[in-house]
Amino acid sequence: MGDKYEALKLKNQLCFPLYACSKEIVKAYKPYLDEIDLTYTQYITMMVMWEHKELRVKDVGKYLYLDSGTLTPLLKRLEEKGYIKRQRSPEDERDLIVTITESGEALRKKAVKIPEKLGACVDIDSEKAQALYSILYEIIGKLTDAEK
Repeated sequence: MGDKYEALKLKNQLCFPLYACSKEIVKAYKPYLDEIDLTYTQYITMMVMWEHKELRVKDVGKYLYLDSGTLTPLLKRLEEKGYIKRQRSPEDERDLIVTITESGEALRKKAVKIPEKLGACVDIDSEKAQALYSILYEIIGKLTDAEK
């Protein structure tokens, strides 16, 4: 007969290596992000802005899987740094629009080498990386679908 507490052992948790890996990845990014004065969350927000240029705050949150309580101070800080601006939508003042600034675009040039630098730290072949990417997004999809 099995140990009824087997499921509570850390070694049996899929979530723990995901958590630990995420923490270590963010730690590996830190020296590169310190050079451009961004936190990891600010960096991924800027990645969304570099790609889309202008978005509603709620859409930024959807891309990053962040709620407004986390997103609002994050966007405020990026605005204070001059990388984005926030303004009410003229069509619907309940919508807040985020737009990248010239300074925000210029920051992209400083950040362009960061993925390559981090890739050198996390040396796994592209096939494994793609498989991991697919599995993680499958898990994210199942978890976010379950919330609906």
